[in-house]
Amino acid sequence: MTKKLVVGISGNLTRPSKTKAFISHLAGEVAGRIGAVPAVFDIEDLGPSLPPARRLGDLDQTARGVIEQLVNADVLVAGSPTFKGSYTGLFKHLFDLLDPSSLRGKPVILAATGGGERHSLIVEHQLRPLFGFFEALTVPTAIYASDKDFADGVLVSEAIHARARQVVAEAVNVVGATRSVGLAA
Repeated sequence: MTKKLVVGISGNLTRPSKTKAFISHLAGEVAGRIGAVPAVFDIEDLGPSLPPARRLGDLDQTARGVIEQLVNADVLVAGSPTFKGSYTGLFKHLFDLLDPSSLRGKPVILAATGGGERHSLIVEHQLRPLFGFFEALTVPTAIYASDKDFADGVLVSEAIHARARQVVAEAVNVVGATRSVGLAA
């Protein structure tokens, strides 16, 4: 039996990254609860072939390997830092390369980080519609963390930790439900 896979993808463009740390935390928690292996990537992991790519075939082998894990994941944890009220351009570009049916029925946790509360609606106004287009099964609760929720790059907010536990529980329930429910093609 193949081990389940939880993939985290972070739209961060620099390292170290609070967003990637946040996505790693969420992916690790879900993986631990469903007996899966976590794998977390950021835009940097896709390498220099991503920006000029117009189709998946334009990506180098490393980037195609990341994409393969992303589309084959049992659960996807997707998040981005917020710039001007939205996700990063290369994060969107990555998803522009995917076949529209590639995430159909996939459980997805939505997360974002930003400088302040002003950006908190990114998860509902930007991320949820993106994954709705792909017909992914986004969990009901989305999660946003601002700079004040971190100390030295580590998530310290108990309110965000509580919300993270809620999101993880929802994802675990969705994974259990998708085992017995057939999806229309």
